[in-house]
Amino acid sequence: MGNDVAILIIEAMAVYFLVLSAHALRHRFGPLHFYALIGGITAIMSWVTDAGLKTQVGDITFVIGSTVFYTSLLLGIFVVYVFDGPRATRLAISTVIGVSILVPLIALTLHFQVRLTGHPPMTIPNVPMPDFRINTASVVATFFDLIFLAIAWEYLGKPNLKMRLWIRSFLTLLGVMWLDVILFTTGAFAGTPEYFSIMTGTLISRFFISIFAFPFLFGYLHWQSTRKGIEIETRPVLAILKQVAEIKIELSLAQQEIEQRKEAEKQRDTVIKELQKALSEVKTLRGFLPICANCKRIRDDHGYWNQIETYIRSHSEAEFSHSICPDCAQKLYPEFYTDR
Repeated sequence: MGNDVAILIIEAMAVYFLVLSAHALRHRFGPLHFYALIGGITAIMSWVTDAGLKTQVGDITFVIGSTVFYTSLLLGIFVVYVFDGPRATRLAISTVIGVSILVPLIALTLHFQVRLTGHPPMTIPNVPMPDFRINTASVVATFFDLIFLAIAWEYLGKPNLKMRLWIRSFLTLLGVMWLDVILFTTGAFAGTPEYFSIMTGTLISRFFISIFAFPFLFGYLHWQSTRKGIEIETRPVLAILKQVAEIKIELSLAQQEIEQRKEAEKQRDTVIKELQKALSEVKTLRGFLPICANCKRIRDDHGYWNQIETYIRSHSEAEFSHSICPDCAQKLYPEFYTDR
């Protein structure tokens, strides 16, 4: 019995460390490897649970799938929600739920295939036959557990409660563990003679599991929260369920950005048209202009002689306002100019 417990502890520590390490490396290598690990652990958990592997310590039964693998999934979802937000958490929950549904279906398909080929079922002894009730209870309980985890974490983090991080972490973890016991045991074993004994024993075992897993969770939360640029965000209690509201906000922001871009493009087109119009209206005088030395008329490109004001008006934006200079006024109107 001592060796069994030691092996169980070592296995749990190894999987906990693997999950938290994969999450810690998400900024360097991306989150895909983390979600792949979560999916793989979910598949192993489902397989081991269907196989009925467990360890007995006195009157307490530790189910391997629950003790080692399900607890590691809880830790993974926990840190994803705390540091990566509701959207990443929903993706992780979808991964766990999807794989939890897929693995029993694969097992059923394999057993059905063996029967079709005429071979005895023991041909695939390493593929346990899933129990529909137990697997359904497991999927439903997992979904509500992970939703409850996010809600409990935010509720216990309210400023008026003034709860320390370690207390908040432990109570959230223990609450999820016990909720899972109630939901899963009720869904899988309600109505059977051993229902209450399973419920009592599992609640006790989950308490000890929470105590064992808590240092890993708290240590990781404290380490990540002290790193530069990573902090524990305070969110609304029902933030995990506000996917529709988030989508509406994102669509509204996208619509506003589209309208702003349209307005900017409209203004740009207006400026371009104004510039094109200005360029088309700009006329310049350059080169040599043939001008009569006597009458001062200018010869155009077609060989016609034009008054100087006519030529300049047609080749520039200049306008003329006629007047008389003093010299011409004296020649044309000597009597008037003398009086002046």
